[in-house]
Amino acid sequence: MKQLLNFIPLIVFFIFLTIYDIFAGVQALMIASTISFLIILVMYKKIDKVELISYLMVMIFGGVTLLTREPNIIKWKVTIINFLFATALSVSQFIFKKNLIQKMLGKEIQLDITVWNKLNLIWIVFFIACGTFSLIATYYATDDFFWIFKVFILPAASLIMSLISGIYIYRNMSKATDNG
Repeated sequence: MKQLLNFIPLIVFFIFLTIYDIFAGVQALMIASTISFLIILVMYKKIDKVELISYLMVMIFGGVTLLTREPNIIKWKVTIINFLFATALSVSQFIFKKNLIQKMLGKEIQLDITVWNKLNLIWIVFFIACGTFSLIATYYATDDFFWIFKVFILPAASLIMSLISGIYIYRNMSKATDNG
């Protein structure tokens, strides 16, 4: 349900972008994101850090886009969020020796630390790739392609990456159970 509530603002954005223009799309995105944020807060009684960061990025980049009337600013949100996630995962694992993926999932799932570290590294590479493709699309693709990329391709890639992660975890859970 949470994923759907987080995805609806993107659809609203895409509809307003298609019917009107980027600025109407950004306004609709900001309003829909606020409504979605409030619904999640009421339903779940808490907001995850990732959801809070994403919401704040929509508000900041959306607000600056509307103030400056520069459409590339909202496009940078996607790039920055992906690079921020890659940086957070990297810094936590390689500097602080803490694995954020394990911290998020480790209460329910028991895996060897090498499995957690590989999974964390896979997500780091994924976020760097998404950020890089987003950056390239911002400056070298048509606006139409960029918004299709942002609204449909990136979420689909994230879903596929989550499924791959789930399969990887499942396969390594059964190995841990067999050995344990």
